[in-house]
Amino acid sequence: MNSLQAAVRRLALQSSFLKPTTPLLKTSPVRLFATMASTTDTKLYKFNHSMIRVKDPKESVKFYEFLGMKVIKKLSYPDAKFDLYFMGYDSPKALSHGKVFFDREGLIELTHNYGTENDPEYKVNNGNRNPDRGFGHTCISVDNLQAACKRIEDAGYRFQKKLTDGRMRSIAFVLDPDDYWVEVIGQKSIEETEKITTTDLETYRMNHTMIRVKDGEKSVKFYTEVMGMKLFRVAENKDAGFNLYFLGYEGDKPVHVDGNEPNAGTRDREGVLELTWNYGTEKEEGRVYHDGNSQDSEGRQGFGHICVSVDSLEAACKRFDEQGVQWKKRPEEGRMKNVAFLLDPDGYWIEVVENMVISGKDFES
Repeated sequence: MNSLQAAVRRLALQSSFLKPTTPLLKTSPVRLFATMASTTDTKLYKFNHSMIRVKDPKESVKFYEFLGMKVIKKLSYPDAKFDLYFMGYDSPKALSHGKVFFDREGLIELTHNYGTENDPEYKVNNGNRNPDRGFGHTCISVDNLQAACKRIEDAGYRFQKKLTDGRMRSIAFVLDPDDYWVEVIGQKSIEETEKITTTDLETYRMNHTMIRVKDGEKSVKFYTEVMGMKLFRVAENKDAGFNLYFLGYEGDKPVHVDGNEPNAGTRDREGVLELTWNYGTEKEEGRVYHDGNSQDSEGRQGFGHICVSVDSLEAACKRFDEQGVQWKKRPEEGRMKNVAFLLDPDGYWIEVVENMVISGKDFES
């Protein structure tokens, strides 16, 4: 049994195991980075994907393809009875167009365990129902918000919130087949796009993933100091009693934030993490939010993890050790040596994989 097969059996119901979409060229100059395995540079890290469990992959893939995504990679494991579908934007206008799988940002991993599509009792925890809230939503940014939402509505998909609902007229939430929320925001102001009736799916972005956190300050410190992300902007909503923190890896695309414009500086990006902190939760005892992996009050699971790709798995994990992280799985544990899972302050799982475009290593070596 090779390392890939062993990994499949170990994480069949809880997580994912990845490999690049195309083999690396042995003559690629990125192999020059292979000698840097003893060091790690957080500036090279990427927020690769977010994983959610789904009931029926045919319906889920159809939905996300309607939003303009495509199946970047499908991994099938019949012996372990699950499949993984990695959805993302890959048009010539997409930020990650043509990139090797691990070298991307803004992917959604759909995990399907065989048989759930035929089980009338199977439901996921979408993260937004009390008392099992935690994960909140994924978010796509679009060129012309009104036209994009009309296209979705005309196709018969359900909304949790339409643009015309409530006070916030610049965001909408559409429901996927499992009732996960997908936020839809505009890359331009709603005034600019008010009279535009067309939308170009090739310009869409898988913008961010939102999770609720117990202690905003503690979580921001973890994701900046431990995970190496940058705090792009903070949206304070004092009247409503919550703050939003937007973080990510800046890469070669600097963030320019306009405090007067919602989503400015981040709306045209992929791979953003949104932390939602509701005032006062930091004073509560114990865990406040559901991590998506343990069974909730009705025996359901839902959100699985976020995943960060790093330049060197060995060096990154050594750095994480020095930071005193709590591990779910270290690289050396078990048969699977090329993936790790650590826990954030709220118990959410963070998968760590190696970006072989940087390291130049073979996936199964």
